[in-house]
Amino acid sequence: MKYFSKIEGERVFLSPISMDDLEQYTVWMNDLSMTMNLGQAQAAISLAAEKEFLDKLIKEGHNYAIVLKTNETLIGNCSLFNINHIHRTAETGIFIGDEKYRGKGYGTEAMLLLLAYGFKILNLNNVMLKVFSFNQRAIRSYEKAGFRVFGRRSQAYCVNGKYYDEVFMEALARDFSTTLLDDVLPEKP
Repeated sequence: MKYFSKIEGERVFLSPISMDDLEQYTVWMNDLSMTMNLGQAQAAISLAAEKEFLDKLIKEGHNYAIVLKTNETLIGNCSLFNINHIHRTAETGIFIGDEKYRGKGYGTEAMLLLLAYGFKILNLNNVMLKVFSFNQRAIRSYEKAGFRVFGRRSQAYCVNGKYYDEVFMEALARDFSTTLLDDVLPEKP
């Protein structure tokens, strides 16, 4: 068994990352259509570099493979990082690696699962993310998951001679309402 369902949704589940997927992640990290959205298009990622990065993700933090429930196909990755348990804050990031799985709601579902886990299990209060202004599909997905824009860094990303803003978005526990994970959690008093 390569994947282990940590957080289960309707169509996807989040699993600890498997080093068996090293080649797939390396393919994705060299795909300009994906890395452009992550702000990493300028990097050429070797198997050795990706192995080192995956090894770090596997050993620390809340980093998950996004896996289709129907056939256990890896379609992406999501994480909660820079967690501060005193102030109850974290950052998040996500990608859907293969173009054929983008725009189908899998990323939104994975983000909702990650937020439910962060707010209900990790006791977080504020989760933020950064996205580039040209990535409107991602912004719409984040809004569906409960994020709102709270700031911008103007002209922070230059591609092909054009500047784009870095958009800051956040989700707050008080605004997040879902029954996700309720079936595995004790009832509220």
